[in-house]
Amino acid sequence: MKKKLNKNSLTIKIWKYLVLFSLIILAFLWFFQVIFLNTYYRHAKKRELQKVANILRFNKNNENVSLLLDNLAYDKGICIEITDRTSSSLQTSSIISSGCMIDIKNSYTYKQDFIMSDQKNQLYELENPRFKNNTLIYAVKLNDNLYAFINTSIDPMDSTTQILKNQLLYVTVGVFILSFIVAYFISKYISKPIVKINTSAKALATGKYDVHFETEEDIEEINELVETLNYTKNELSKTEELRRDLMANVSHDLKTPLTMIKAYAEMARDLNYGNKQKRQDNLNIIIEETDRLTVLVNDILTLSKMQSEISQLSLEEFDLIELIDTIIKRYRILHELERYTFQFVHSKKRIMIRADRKKIEQVIYNLVNNAINYTGKNNLVTIKVQERENILVEIIDTGSGINEEEIKYIWDKYYKNQKKHKRNLVGTGLGLSIVKNILEEHHYSYGVKSIINKGATFYFEIPKLKTNSEK
Repeated sequence: MKKKLNKNSLTIKIWKYLVLFSLIILAFLWFFQVIFLNTYYRHAKKRELQKVANILRFNKNNENVSLLLDNLAYDKGICIEITDRTSSSLQTSSIISSGCMIDIKNSYTYKQDFIMSDQKNQLYELENPRFKNNTLIYAVKLNDNLYAFINTSIDPMDSTTQILKNQLLYVTVGVFILSFIVAYFISKYISKPIVKINTSAKALATGKYDVHFETEEDIEEINELVETLNYTKNELSKTEELRRDLMANVSHDLKTPLTMIKAYAEMARDLNYGNKQKRQDNLNIIIEETDRLTVLVNDILTLSKMQSEISQLSLEEFDLIELIDTIIKRYRILHELERYTFQFVHSKKRIMIRADRKKIEQVIYNLVNNAINYTGKNNLVTIKVQERENILVEIIDTGSGINEEEIKYIWDKYYKNQKKHKRNLVGTGLGLSIVKNILEEHHYSYGVKSIINKGATFYFEIPKLKTNSEK
C-alpha cells in the first residue's frame, strides 16, 4: 500500500514553495504589464523628452539648429518649437509628428505660463482637441531669451492593455499548470533520496548496524549527508561492540571474585570453622578478592567520571623521581614471590613537575601493571625518566609486543586482544583507557612503540617546570 503524504512532508513543502514562486512571478507580470503599464509609458515618454531637452541645451548655439530639430523630431516622433520671451516662434521642426502639435490658443497659454514662471524646466500634460488625445509638453529654458517646447502625443493604452490582459490570462493558466507539474517532479527528485536515507536511519536507530546509506542523486549536500551517516553508523557499531565487550569483561571480572568469595566463605563456615589456620587462609583470600572488586569498581568509576568531564585537575609541584620510587616499593611482594625485577633508570635525583599528583600516580601505576601482565619470561619491567626538551617517561616490558595495526585500539576499554596477556596478577582491563583520559586531560603527548617478540614501550611527555627566571 502506498504511503499517504503528510502535509508537512518535504515533498509537499517543496511542491508548495515552487508553485508559490510561480504565482509570485505571474503576479509581477500582471502588475508591471497591465496595472503599471500606463504609468511606465508616461514615465518613459517624460524621460525621452528630458533627453531631447539636454541635447538642445548643449547645442543651442549650433549653426545647424534647424537640421538638429528635424533629426530629433524624426528619430523621436516629437515636435519641437523654439521661441523668445514674447512666445514668438523662432524655429520649429519641419517634420511634424502626428498628433503632437497644440492649437495656437492653448499653446500660447502654457508658453506664457512657463516664461513668466522663470523656471528652468516644466512638464505639462494637456488635452489636444485637435487630435483628441493627450500631449506631453516639456518646456525648457535655454537662456534668458530662448525657450524650447518639446511635444509628444500620448497614445491611448486601453486597447494595448486589453490585449496584454488576454495574453497574460493564457500565459497564467499555462504557467500555473506547468509549475504544478514541474514542482511535483522536482519535489519528488529532491525528496526521494532523503526519504530513502530516513528509512535507513530508522533501521539504524533500532540497532541494525548492517544498514548502508547510499544515494544515486548528484546533489552535493545529500552526498555529504550520506557520508556523514555512514561514518556515524561505523562509529556507533564500534561503540556497540565495545559496550558488549565491556559488559562481558566487567561481568566476568565481577563473577570470578564473587564466586571465590562465596566459595571460601562457605569453606570457612562449613569445613574449616574448627581449623583456625585454614579458616584464616580462607578469610585472607576473601579479603584479597574483595580488594580486587574494589579496584575494579574504582577503575570503572574513575573512567566514567573522566568521560563525563566531571573530574577536575588539582595541580601541584612535586618530585617525579620520589613518586616513582614510592610506586615501585609497592611491588616488592611480586619481586619476592614471582621474581619480578623492576629497573628504574633516571638521570637526576630530583625532577620537579607541576601536575595532578594523584592522577599521574595512577598513570604510572596502571602502565606498570600493564607491563607486569605482558612482560616476557625474564619478568623484567623497566621505568626510564629522561630530561630532554620535555621530561620523557617510559615503561618498558619484554613481552611479545603489539602488532602495528592493533596499536590504535589498545587505548580502548577492554580491547579484546588485551585478554591474551601473560597473567592477570593486577589490573581490570580499564587501565590504558584511564591512562589515555588522564594524559589528555593534562594535554600531555603519549604513545607506544613496539617490536614483535621484543616488547613494548609506553611513554608520555611532561613539560618542564619553568624556573623563576623563565616565568
